[in-house]
Amino acid sequence: MPKSLLAILLALSSMVASGQVEIKGTVYDRSQLYAMPGVSVMATSGAGTVTDSSGHYRIRLSTRDSLSFSYLGKGTAKFPVKNLDTDLPFDMSLQVDADTMTSVLVWSRNYREDSLTNRMEYQKVFNYGRSYLDNMKMDHKGGGLGLGVGLDFDMMFDGGSHRRMLAFQKRLEEEEKDKYIDHRFTKALVKRVTGLEQPALDTFMREYRPSYEFLQTFETDYEYYKFISESAKYFSENWRKEHSN
Repeated sequence: MPKSLLAILLALSSMVASGQVEIKGTVYDRSQLYAMPGVSVMATSGAGTVTDSSGHYRIRLSTRDSLSFSYLGKGTAKFPVKNLDTDLPFDMSLQVDADTMTSVLVWSRNYREDSLTNRMEYQKVFNYGRSYLDNMKMDHKGGGLGLGVGLDFDMMFDGGSHRRMLAFQKRLEEEEKDKYIDHRFTKALVKRVTGLEQPALDTFMREYRPSYEFLQTFETDYEYYKFISESAKYFSENWRKEHSN
């Protein structure tokens, strides 16, 4: 038997032995008309994912596993993977009304609109570093000096204005990062994931507020929610000790 064919057969037999299957589908609200983003898709083995902005999910599980869905504290029964037809999408309808999702969806859209508006309003500032420095380059095409179209001679000779413009640009970028953190790290989300109540919730929000760079390390919302949940467990233990009296 050729080695390549043998390798393929071994790989297929390994997949069969592991009993891994891919399950995918869409999660809808009670009316089955609106797709639901941000729904937790969980397995008894501990694996999990979250539906995307279109309500779609995709997960690979063992045939010995079971699957369930949860959103805003409302969950479903567990569905044994071995009973699912993996050739067809496994769609799900949760007992959640569309208006329950409004605040999440509108907030997500407003953040992007605000960011875009901010960029358009201060376009010259955001592009300042690139356009100003690029225009400093000499262009010898056509035999001319070619200092660049739109070069601001006043800015070039005014070091103070140059530094103020760069400082303003940096401040705007930091404000955008803060708005992004506010968009991702909300009290509503943290309360839903952790179950924390006031005043512990306020303290947790202040002490565990992530940085913009740290938020970029999470490849999926599931990993992000897991971080919040595990951090809350550690926080709750210390909170109980400090407020036991």
